[in-house]
Amino acid sequence: MSESAPVRVLVLGYGNPGRCDDGLGPALVESLAAEALPGVTIDADYQLAVEDAAVIAEHDVVIFVDAAVKGTEPFYFRPVIPSPVVSFSTHSLSPESLLGLARDVFQKERPGYVLGIRGYEFNEFGERLSPRAAANLERARDFIGRVLRQGNWAAAVTGSDE
Repeated sequence: MSESAPVRVLVLGYGNPGRCDDGLGPALVESLAAEALPGVTIDADYQLAVEDAAVIAEHDVVIFVDAAVKGTEPFYFRPVIPSPVVSFSTHSLSPESLLGLARDVFQKERPGYVLGIRGYEFNEFGERLSPRAAANLERARDFIGRVLRQGNWAAAVTGSDE
């Protein structure tokens, strides 16, 4: 990629909007889509899947957005290290596994980051966010909007998910 080539960023939000705060990832990318940032592809799904590795390989940077059951409030932003260990099943894969697949199958090593938005209500059914999670969503939305406009991912890294 030349210095003048535009950076292609994939923002991939995942989670189940029908499980309250588990829908934070899709909620963030839905609100971000309205901004139509140049070079930014927005996608949402219930879970990460093997097919996502091909989409990741077509981009220069990937940002995974998910609800966080624990960890830093209101959100964290951390780098993802590709993992060579992949287990195939009908259930979701991790961001680490997807970056590993993009690298190993498509020969495309991409920097990746996780934006984990702290949620609180996960054991109920309903397409709503708890008030605290909604406030965290707004702060995460402002943060990632700035990061996408500035393009300085490494400088944006915050706490961890521990």
